[in-house]
Amino acid sequence: MRTLVFVAWLLFYVFFLLSMRKMWTGKYVRSPLARALFTNMVTETDTPDTAGHEALKWYHCCPDMLGEQVRSQFVQSHLDEDTQAFLRRSVEKSSWLFTQLYHSLFSTIFSPLVSRTSINGFLGRGSMFVFSKDQFQRLLRIGPEWKGQRMLDLGAGDGGVTEVMGCHFHEVFATEVSTPMKWHLQRKNYSLLGIDEWHRTGFQYDLISCLNLLDRCDEPLQLLQDIKKSLVPHTGRLVLAAVLPFQPYVETGGTWVRPKEHIKVAGKTWEEQVTHLSTDVFLKVGFEVEAITRLPYLCEGDMYKDYYVLDDAVFVLKPQD
Repeated sequence: MRTLVFVAWLLFYVFFLLSMRKMWTGKYVRSPLARALFTNMVTETDTPDTAGHEALKWYHCCPDMLGEQVRSQFVQSHLDEDTQAFLRRSVEKSSWLFTQLYHSLFSTIFSPLVSRTSINGFLGRGSMFVFSKDQFQRLLRIGPEWKGQRMLDLGAGDGGVTEVMGCHFHEVFATEVSTPMKWHLQRKNYSLLGIDEWHRTGFQYDLISCLNLLDRCDEPLQLLQDIKKSLVPHTGRLVLAAVLPFQPYVETGGTWVRPKEHIKVAGKTWEEQVTHLSTDVFLKVGFEVEAITRLPYLCEGDMYKDYYVLDDAVFVLKPQD
């Protein structure tokens, strides 16, 4: 009897999900991450080949609206093959109906107990894409064969973006809070550091990446200061990505609250906020902009959306002498 009840419940659940798929809108999104994606930008359901004109908006910048000090550092990016390949994979995965149903059922059961990041780690889903190898090399002004000694990726997730950068370094270190994501990083042979110890190891890094973390940490200004101290003097670089418009919040005990250090970014447009970050926030902690580009922050979708898109500004920052 209990088996019949479970099967009936499962069939009802599947029918409910299928019936809701087409009428799903932003205000009904389940997770805080997905709600942020809907709030901040748009979602796409077409492949990149059929929505090319929409993808052009992901990279659009009006240089005349950038501050004079920032304008000359802007690097124009484009929809390239690596980005299109990620989008095609996301579209393909979203069509795996039974896999998506299993993911949705698992998330529904465990989301009250486990973070969204950890659930994605268990399921091997929710991969992120920030930049391609070519886009990374153009920002750093390096060639495909260039090698550095040591890099650190803060909040590395499953290591997908770490791979793009890590191929240029002999030693790759990473930090991550989620235990399942740590397992992914260990399988890729990255050296894991504790989130409270990475800046106390005595190491100095040729590159530190802080991708879409500044608006999700409790003390972002302290984080920037710790990064500055941990870079190799003169030649060390920080690669920082920030979602714009800048809307910081921190997850604490299942709730979302304002961080202790609240960075207020002035401006309504992407260009205005980039200018304020560059000429005010970063300068105050001792960084100056070496390069800046506009890129989409992409995330694998689910049974409701093929993929999610946020509007990113990616900076290459060098410590001031």
